[in-house]
Amino acid sequence: MNTLPAYSGARISGCWALRADGSAGGEGSLDRLLPSISTSLSPRKRTTSQCKSEPPLLRTSKRTIYTAGRPPWYNEHGTQSKEAFVIGLCGGSASGKTTVARKIIEALDVPWVVLLSMDSFYKVLTAEQQLLAANNDYNFDHPDAFDFSLLVHTLRKLKQGKSVKIPVYDFNTHGRQKEWKTVYGASVIIFEGIMSFADKELLKLLDMKIFVDTDSDIRLVRRLRRDITERGRDIEGVIKQYNKFVKPAFEQYIEPTMRLADIVVPRGGGNMVAIDLIVQHVHSQLEERELSVRAALASAHQAQPLPQTLSVLESTPQVRGMHTIIRNKETSRDEFIFYSKRLMRLLIERARSFLPSQVHIVQTPQGEDYEGRTFHGKRITGVSILRAGETMEPALRAVCKDVRIGKILIQTNQDTGEPELHYLRLPKDISEDHVILMDCTVSTGAAAMMAIRVLLDHDAQEDKILLVSLLMAEMGVHSVAYAFPQVKIITTAVDKKVNDLFHIIPGIGNFGDRYFGTDAPPDWSDDDMDEPSC
Repeated sequence: MNTLPAYSGARISGCWALRADGSAGGEGSLDRLLPSISTSLSPRKRTTSQCKSEPPLLRTSKRTIYTAGRPPWYNEHGTQSKEAFVIGLCGGSASGKTTVARKIIEALDVPWVVLLSMDSFYKVLTAEQQLLAANNDYNFDHPDAFDFSLLVHTLRKLKQGKSVKIPVYDFNTHGRQKEWKTVYGASVIIFEGIMSFADKELLKLLDMKIFVDTDSDIRLVRRLRRDITERGRDIEGVIKQYNKFVKPAFEQYIEPTMRLADIVVPRGGGNMVAIDLIVQHVHSQLEERELSVRAALASAHQAQPLPQTLSVLESTPQVRGMHTIIRNKETSRDEFIFYSKRLMRLLIERARSFLPSQVHIVQTPQGEDYEGRTFHGKRITGVSILRAGETMEPALRAVCKDVRIGKILIQTNQDTGEPELHYLRLPKDISEDHVILMDCTVSTGAAAMMAIRVLLDHDAQEDKILLVSLLMAEMGVHSVAYAFPQVKIITTAVDKKVNDLFHIIPGIGNFGDRYFGTDAPPDWSDDDMDEPSC
């Protein structure tokens, strides 16, 4: 059985559960926060049960990781055509919101789900407020206790498919930890918190609103157990805080928002009938948003001249001779590796010439000035599309000293034929970097387009991205250039055709398998999404 390669970076094809362990309390008025509400309430929907299969996931102590990849979230133009589906979960403190969220995640059986907690967005307390909190006299359940501005900004970016940084709130210091969590890529976002419905702008981002309705006595018992066992508080302090802040806040701020909910879930996580109804609706919404990118690429941009953003290495006798060797099916693996590496070095040198430079004068050992040039930019970052793109990293390191390296794993879904994002590890802050994206072969351009979209979602600048590939098909060149016209494309050769199996013709075969000495699956594609081997 094939398994994903073991890399030290955290796989992000999973369900991220981001929580800050917080408490609650409240007083004031909701009128300034809530939108106007129609007095006529729509009837509650009747719940129905649904059979479900076990989701493809791995469980760790910190999160649930889905082993399935993320399908395209953009169209053939390279732009996002579907936003993440956002579920808002509201309810009183200890009502079971997180339990309901996890039940929904398990029943959904879809990859790339983000669980976002409102507790992460508590405001940093002043010294005076920290003293009040230490004596259980600070109101954590008031709307003013939350940073709604940061919350709305973060959730909006996450819904748009962008990479975001989530604060980590420390309830011991009542402040934010120095290191924030980076979250990226969600088909579904489940956002839970006691004030999830208490802001007009926040409500606009929610596609489905769920209120978890649990008896107040049960909530009090859960809160006592949690605060005493997990947070080391004494029973008197917990009851004092509950009576002074938590109970009044629920009655004044939280319970009135129940009328905003699309679905009310009595009894919390134990109500599987309601959870199945929610899952059915989310599945129907996701089906409406499904895309077929590769099919669109195969039928678009044909019989057009090659774009000006393309640079093909001059076909000198030396370059053509190396192509003759690596394209020959009889070439031994040792020779294939040797001549591929030679071509990679020439390709990276060619790509390096497109990076910006400026005049730089140095003094020679003879005491004379020499007018040369030096790189004019912040940094150079290399990103390889696993697995074959990783073979180009030594050439990049040989040409660009101290270059930072990132990795992206993209594979073809054998059922849909679409590329799927499985793994991502990028260096921090690439927004000002010149990024060299490495992919050994490009046929339709599906994998390259997904990788470029990932880079853009992490704030890389399109005009600072260079796609380098040993061999490309005209279809792939057109697809990338049409979707991302500012990306520079550099290759050693362009072949004209792609067959029905998306193999480049005449092509080079499955580069990864020829390089690593593994067997190619019968339905492999030249878009470098080879199956990783054990």
